[in-house]
Amino acid sequence: MNRRTFVKLFAGTVAAPTAVLGIQKTLLASEDSKLPESVQVTMTEDQQVEKIEISNSEWKKRLSSEEYRILRKAGTERAFTSKLNDEKRDGTYVCAGCELPLFESDKKFDSGTGWPSFFDVIPGHIETSTDFKLIYPRTEYHCARCGGHHGHVFKDGPAPTGLRYCNNGVALKFVAA
Repeated sequence: MNRRTFVKLFAGTVAAPTAVLGIQKTLLASEDSKLPESVQVTMTEDQQVEKIEISNSEWKKRLSSEEYRILRKAGTERAFTSKLNDEKRDGTYVCAGCELPLFESDKKFDSGTGWPSFFDVIPGHIETSTDFKLIYPRTEYHCARCGGHHGHVFKDGPAPTGLRYCNNGVALKFVAA
């Protein structure tokens, strides 16, 4: 069993992350759907984000090896390697896995950490879980649609939220306004 499966099982039975709470309706893709039959779509009533589940083999076809390592295996890219660190244009940062908008450019700031950082998210477009990878608990966040790992949120960001969403650049795509 991998870490993501364990977290899903644990979260579903003992301590579901607060961002995931709510009634879910699950639909299997049918012949009428534009999605392949292997994709499962879930609507979360409180978030109104269509969830997709895509097989591991399909993710490997869709993503580069580095995107797959970050988004699907909760990896971390080296600091100061993302071209998005220097991105200053107006626009939207979307999930590299499914293109769900996650951050607006006016919420981006230079944290000095070497990763693109944001002080707020588009409401309902991320979910969180507790990560014990470094022994102590951290709050991991991931895309609400595809479940792709993006990074961790810390309480050392600027006003007005005081939060720092520290994102792997390879997990994002920038769409200019």
